[in-house]
Amino acid sequence: MHKKILLFIPIIILIISTAFTKNSTKKLDKKIFEIQEDIRALNDIYELVLFDFNYLTSPNKLMEYSQIYFEKELKKKEITDLKIFRFKNE
Repeated sequence: MHKKILLFIPIIILIISTAFTKNSTKKLDKKIFEIQEDIRALNDIYELVLFDFNYLTSPNKLMEYSQIYFEKELKKKEITDLKIFRFKNE
């Protein structure tokens, strides 16, 4: 009888520890998956923003947009001519 109990107790302990390990592994896998999905989404947004930045900030595009949307409101200046700008509202 004692041999059966001594054999039965370690088997129960192994089953319980396996269940805890499996449960914690599932939780970690879920967290890893969620973080990877967040990283993928952020990478997609980053690529779009970078594309936007590179496309819209090229000097040729800026001059093209200034002619289309601002017509005579913007004037080309040399960088050596730039000084302090004062806004009317201040």
